[in-house]
Amino acid sequence: MNERHIKVLLIDDDEDDYVMTRDLLSEIKGGGYHLDWVADYATGLATISHCAHDVYLLDYRLGEHNGLDLLHEAVASGCRAPMILMTGQGDHEVDVEAMKAGAADYLIKGQVESSLLGRSLRYAIERTQALAALRESEERFQRLVEISPDAIIVHADGKIVFINSAGVKLLGAANPSQILERPVIDFVHSDYRATVDKRIARVNADAAEPAFVEEKFVRLDGTIIDVEVAAVPFLYNDQPAVQMVARDIGERKRVEEKLLHDAFHDQLTGLPNRALFHEHLKLAVERSKRPKKFLFAVLFLDLDRFKNINDSLGHMAGDTLLVAFARRLQTSLRDMDAFARMGGDEFAILLNGIEDPSDAIRVAERLHEELVLPFDLDGNDVFTSASIGIALSSTGYDKPQDVLRDADTAMYHAKMLGKARHEVFDHLMHARAVALLQMETDLRRAVEREEFRLHYQPIVSLQSGEIEGFEALVRWQHPERGLIYPTQFIALAEETGLIIPIGWWVLHEACRQMRQWQLRYSARRTLKLSVNLSSKQLSQTDVVERIKQIMELTDFDPHQLNLEITESALIENTDSVTVLLTQLRALGVHLSMDDFGTGYSSLSYLHRFPLNTLKIDRSFISQMSASDKTAIVHTIIVLAQNLGMNVIAEGVETSEQMERLQALNCDYGQGYLFSPAVDAAAVEELIQARRHYCDTGGALVGEARG
Repeated sequence: MNERHIKVLLIDDDEDDYVMTRDLLSEIKGGGYHLDWVADYATGLATISHCAHDVYLLDYRLGEHNGLDLLHEAVASGCRAPMILMTGQGDHEVDVEAMKAGAADYLIKGQVESSLLGRSLRYAIERTQALAALRESEERFQRLVEISPDAIIVHADGKIVFINSAGVKLLGAANPSQILERPVIDFVHSDYRATVDKRIARVNADAAEPAFVEEKFVRLDGTIIDVEVAAVPFLYNDQPAVQMVARDIGERKRVEEKLLHDAFHDQLTGLPNRALFHEHLKLAVERSKRPKKFLFAVLFLDLDRFKNINDSLGHMAGDTLLVAFARRLQTSLRDMDAFARMGGDEFAILLNGIEDPSDAIRVAERLHEELVLPFDLDGNDVFTSASIGIALSSTGYDKPQDVLRDADTAMYHAKMLGKARHEVFDHLMHARAVALLQMETDLRRAVEREEFRLHYQPIVSLQSGEIEGFEALVRWQHPERGLIYPTQFIALAEETGLIIPIGWWVLHEACRQMRQWQLRYSARRTLKLSVNLSSKQLSQTDVVERIKQIMELTDFDPHQLNLEITESALIENTDSVTVLLTQLRALGVHLSMDDFGTGYSSLSYLHRFPLNTLKIDRSFISQMSASDKTAIVHTIIVLAQNLGMNVIAEGVETSEQMERLQALNCDYGQGYLFSPAVDAAAVEELIQARRHYCDTGGALVGEARG
């Protein structure tokens, strides 16, 4: 159509109509129309017989004859080109008669615009071409229809006139004769009959509806089946009809229902999941807002030490425990309560319609009792407990997510207080959680704004009384809260990963500062620098390269750097850590095990690591007045020195402690007896004073040396 002009023949005895039609065609966007005109019936019929035009416009008034007569004769002559009847005024009866006679369209002259005319011509041509293609392929279509897995039904004159084998099977018939000549509506479920009637009427009016629509059919034996049906206008034996394609979607519906179930249920335990629980909770929140008092509670549960079970018995055992845990707890709940797995080892319970908030506490206590007995995991008796957080509707909630948030907060509070217990949410918990979130936000900004400061605590030789070096300790100069000590933010920095940029800044700044002091005070160039290296930094693949780079940038001698690493960080992956420590030793860096005694406290693995120094944790030093603690400290000192390591005692606060350590031949001490951690200016005073920390008074009675 678009590659050549469309040839249009107008048969109209009024020249003005010809001019109008010509002008309308010229206005059609894209053009491409060639208009011929004949003014009388006989010439028009003769011209039509040559079939030389793509489309014909027939005026209804043609002298003694009319366009309908011409339409009948043209169709009888075998002309297949589309014909559009045009009249001066609308007449419904003429419209209907024209359509029945085979007219492609019916236009009212006074209402015709160029766009409408163009659309009518295109539609007429395309429809005619489509009908021709249908006729030409009818035989091929018949073969395809019979082998189609979908039911194909042809409906004409209010009854089924054709049905293929798949259709016979779909409707539960033994042969087509049981179906043919019956209205299709006989096989439609009563709930859908009105809708189907309307669809058939629309399709009969050439309003094709090819999209599949879900309906229900009734088979001959009365069985109701789910189907999807599409309907299109169709020529059957050259007569207008409706072709329907239907397929059984029963299996698909079952799959969809399963998918829907799976979308809202946990695959492992079969319990509702977070999404479905949220919907239940949403309803409970809405009910609690009604005038009639409705109380509910949410219990948020987390299995204690579940990771240990996964790590020791394997994930399959862990999954088995989760299933057994869910089944056991379900027996303690009412049918009206909702029990869901929220993910991992976290569960939630919605207690609907409780009489009193204490009911929720009693349920929590009952759940704890249920967990007293062990679980049998493939022959292994496994004990577990749960930390439970409780949020009560009496708190007043507008959003379900707020209830879950508070129950979760209470659960973590219970876990922090020792596990295997329950806690009821109060607003102080929320305030603490908000404060922690704010601190995390501030901590991230602190990294960007470089709000950290370094203080230094001297490390003193217990034999000479001289300061042998300093440990760099980070402080946070908060713009609103002032100076914040590491005990308040280091754990959060570890959890968020911010300890990595903070740690590298500390190392760089400490090395830079110490190098300045070495250059400024030439007599103290042998001062050592101790810096903590976090487990997060230790796990970085470029840790050795980063340390080497900092040494070069600050011009600091790595032989005077002592990196302190906690024993827990060393034990996490012994083999890889040993390789890493060996590489650091190759740079000349000294290595210390920090806080010895607070983690695994195993003396047997000390020889595995290339360590220079062992730092005894302050908890041992503070209790040295007890003979057993003194014995432990002595054992640590002897073993470390036998392995070629120096020993530093942390938390030395009294002269008595210092004297005991001297008697045990401990190498170094660090603590308030000598000096707290001080800023850079105070460090310079200590360096210049060259204070001697004698054995009779510590820092306060020390002697300054010239």
